[in-house]
Amino acid sequence: MALRLVSVSRETEARLAIFVELLDRWRGKTNLIADSTFPTVWTRHIADSAQLIALAPDARRWVDMGSGAGFPGLVIAIQLVDVPGAIVHCIESDGRKCAFLREAARATGAAAQIHALRVEAIAPESLGPVDAVTARAFAPLPMTLKLARPWIERGAIAVFPRGESARGQIDALPDARAYAIESLPSVVNPKAAILRIRQG
Repeated sequence: MALRLVSVSRETEARLAIFVELLDRWRGKTNLIADSTFPTVWTRHIADSAQLIALAPDARRWVDMGSGAGFPGLVIAIQLVDVPGAIVHCIESDGRKCAFLREAARATGAAAQIHALRVEAIAPESLGPVDAVTARAFAPLPMTLKLARPWIERGAIAVFPRGESARGQIDALPDARAYAIESLPSVVNPKAAILRIRQG
């Protein structure tokens, strides 16, 4: 396991192990993740997702856009199980992936609510107060930021893993000056960056 890279309790690690076991069972029929990445799932997916919570440590109410197999939303929801009032809204339009997310949330006790919708179909105010918004392997940065904007404008912090080309992605943003953007190194891959974005 690669959880030595991030700090989690034994209880959280046990819940994450249940999640990984379910992922292994479901991945063949739902194409949740590429088969080639499963041998490194604890590093490439679990730890990579688990590190994000430290970048918004006071956030209890999260939105994960395009949750897919639950990275990072379900991992964060598992980390927040014992935090009063915590909720992660996992937004995913693929019905099969939503079925997996619901089963994984039930099995792990994750603080997650699954929304079987496209992000564009969600009225931001319908989710109530949101402290942080995230997305991983979802869309190009301009589109990701456009969809996250309603929550950022309401005070949420955006936390987006963007790989090794983050600097170029920031430079290509037409409205970068509207935001306060920090580029932070990933603990899983120091060459990769995580963007922490606030309203400018």
